[in-house]
Amino acid sequence: MFETLDLHFQGEPEIIASYVLRGPRGVALIETGPGSTSDNLLRGLMRLGIAKEEVTDILLTHIHLDHAGAAGYMAQLTGATVHVHHVGAPHMIDPSKLLASAGRIYGDQMGPLWGDFLPVPAEQINILHDGDVIDAAGIPVKAIDTPGHAYHHMAYWMDGICFTGDVAAVRLPGYDHIRLPTPPPEFHLELWKESVEKLRAMKPDVIVPTHYGPKEDCNDHFDSVIAKLDVLTDYLRQRVLAGDSAEQMMAELPAWLAEQARREGVAEEGVHRYEVVVPSYMNVTGVLRYFRKVEGLTI
Repeated sequence: MFETLDLHFQGEPEIIASYVLRGPRGVALIETGPGSTSDNLLRGLMRLGIAKEEVTDILLTHIHLDHAGAAGYMAQLTGATVHVHHVGAPHMIDPSKLLASAGRIYGDQMGPLWGDFLPVPAEQINILHDGDVIDAAGIPVKAIDTPGHAYHHMAYWMDGICFTGDVAAVRLPGYDHIRLPTPPPEFHLELWKESVEKLRAMKPDVIVPTHYGPKEDCNDHFDSVIAKLDVLTDYLRQRVLAGDSAEQMMAELPAWLAEQARREGVAEEGVHRYEVVVPSYMNVTGVLRYFRKVEGLTI
């Protein structure tokens, strides 16, 4: 029903995917990955025997750079319709605010990490709301509003297959270990849990996180996401209440997360790849902002 393109982000295998749907009227992509891997995306399509002119639709789970960074380039190259959450759509048409915010986080690493983020022509945007059904290259795909990781997050449902973006977190092939991407500014603990339960209630046969690849143990995976949300936020909340600074937490969280991964059977190369796709400092900044805005903690 779908094919997986490994975008080899930062030269690492199997950490960011784009998913390919071949339909009766063309080809749809779920995620494009960042601008820095657009050449890898095009080469992957060529290996599958797909010409760029065949791409008719691009479905974005959300507008973060690792998921949507190449969408403008691909839209301009192919003429494809870009389907995106109504909150994220304006930033795909004019990404200046998004890029300014990301630039404050990544500084001089913006280019090497993410490459170019080109605008999507407004006439090629299809704005999505919860429950909308997309005609993706002739295949009906349902959009499911799933905030928590970001307010502008959609999961996509196709015949029991659920493409979960980041709402089902990160789980690399060969491991049961789950790592949570909790970047600022929109991480929200309760909304994320509600979104996971919303997907669970739909009883998918397979879930397909962008990071990375299909999982058939859906309920166990969802249980682990909920548990990890509590473990991470409880740990950081205790550090805040103990008076630790954000700088202390950022310095110490990588070792804490790495040890969690090792205890769950992740080899050292896997520990490294989890850190590449979910940098520890982003976990800290996103959760601390949630504590300040939602829980009223002083940090």
